[in-house]
Amino acid sequence: MYKLLTTDGRAKRGTFETVHGTIQTPVFMNVGTAAAIKGAVATTDLQQIKTQVELSNTYHLHLRPGDQVVKKLGGLHKFMNWDKPILTDSGGFQVFSLTSLRKIKEEGVYFNSHIDGHKIFMGPEESMQIQSNLASTIAMAFDECAPYPATRDYMINSVNRTTRWLHRCKDEMARLNSLEDTINKHQMLFGINQGGTYADIRIDHAKAISELELDGYALGGLAVGETHEEMYHIIEETVPYLPQNKPTYLMGVGTPANILEAVDRGVDFFDCVYPSRNGRHGHVYTNHGKLNLFNAKFELDERPIEEGCGCPACRNYSRAYIRHLLKAKEMLGMRLCVLHNLYFYNTMMEEIREAIEEHRYGEYKKAKLDGFAIKE
Repeated sequence: MYKLLTTDGRAKRGTFETVHGTIQTPVFMNVGTAAAIKGAVATTDLQQIKTQVELSNTYHLHLRPGDQVVKKLGGLHKFMNWDKPILTDSGGFQVFSLTSLRKIKEEGVYFNSHIDGHKIFMGPEESMQIQSNLASTIAMAFDECAPYPATRDYMINSVNRTTRWLHRCKDEMARLNSLEDTINKHQMLFGINQGGTYADIRIDHAKAISELELDGYALGGLAVGETHEEMYHIIEETVPYLPQNKPTYLMGVGTPANILEAVDRGVDFFDCVYPSRNGRHGHVYTNHGKLNLFNAKFELDERPIEEGCGCPACRNYSRAYIRHLLKAKEMLGMRLCVLHNLYFYNTMMEEIREAIEEHRYGEYKKAKLDGFAIKE
């Protein structure tokens, strides 16, 4: 159940009640593809760095260890020792990224595993069944993430099929939630808006899926090659046609600047691999731009990554030490950078929520973006 607390322009501040706890929005979901954040980060760490929601991947967990295995072990929460909300994406994006390995049909998608090549079929019902076995808090509908760029005709056909699949997802989710052996009988379903950079197709699709009264709605198929300006335009055009009394989720986005701009256009949920991926390569976020800790200028730098930061890395270690760990290929260096970056994102979301509550979001956004433009 989503409750809109206040707005500041189009920016929304709300809460989203789930069976695994209440999510304060806007929120950044920390991405743990295979039920773990890459970079040796444990769920016990997530509790300390303000993580509200963990996101795992349906496709990857279906392949390893297998969703039936996770179900036998009590579901994803028990399996990974995490008591807060988990969102599982549908596997659609991963399946459709396997361009040379898949074939799309009305019933679903036939594809080969990227691990060992064995043949797999996934359709709306199969995606819902896998996610039900994982027992996540929020399941994502199975959709086609169309390629960019795509012709108008291709996009119309793709979006129409995604709509038909969404109806099947909703029916199957209702059936699964009613079964006696289902672990999470309160699993929620988010539908996904598609349409590429065709604003009119996006709007028509948003209107169509809004009628289904789902638990939330996502914008998919963005940040796949279009410019930031194109993405912002599509968000601006589409979000007003999605229900304001439900959360809006921008999938796979993005940089801190992307998040600030999207919040300003009415988005509630975000996820992205950037903070963990960049951290594993020694790139860390600060309020004064991004730093590459491999740079020689940090060799004797005794300061933390960012003064005043409360993350485990900044509370205990210097830039010089973390640089040494990275250069020596010690896993601790990578781990500390990932922890810092996730803490930075989660803290920024706290600040965003506070700024919306105090009706000073425009001022906050400008100051934050100005700070990111500063380079040490």
